[in-house]
Amino acid sequence: MAVSLVNRFEQDNIIVEQIDNLLNWARAGSPWYFQFGLACCAIEMMAAAAPRYDLERFGAMPRSSPRQADVMIVAGTVTLKMATRVKRLYEQMANPKYVISMGSCANSGGPYWQYGYHVLKGVDLVVPVDVYVPGCPPRPEALMQGLLELQKKIKEDTPLRRVS
Repeated sequence: MAVSLVNRFEQDNIIVEQIDNLLNWARAGSPWYFQFGLACCAIEMMAAAAPRYDLERFGAMPRSSPRQADVMIVAGTVTLKMATRVKRLYEQMANPKYVISMGSCANSGGPYWQYGYHVLKGVDLVVPVDVYVPGCPPRPEALMQGLLELQKKIKEDTPLRRVS
């Protein structure tokens, strides 16, 4: 007598998988992001979280405290004065933590890179960036794609085999 997979799961309740894969699946399915909008890209980040695009359907949930977030989305122009605050907020996040750089200004200084003495020439000079989202400003779909790329990166991680 053949037992279907659903019936067998209801009877046994056993899942066999590597612990790394289970941890990564859980972490990738719930990226809580820190709302850190600095300029016009923040409007697009808010639009991505609004009902039309709804980042929460991917498990992404906005947090207003760095201690509760594991993803920082840096959206907009980072000035030299703000760079120390970005670094401090990044350091307050719990490990493992990830950064999405959103927009041309956060990626490389944007239109201010040549003559803007007050603009940081890329947020990667202050914090390690995992995913870059290009555009000026990038559309909400671009941020969603960046979030999906980050989820792929998280699923490929090996947290238990990492050498400290």
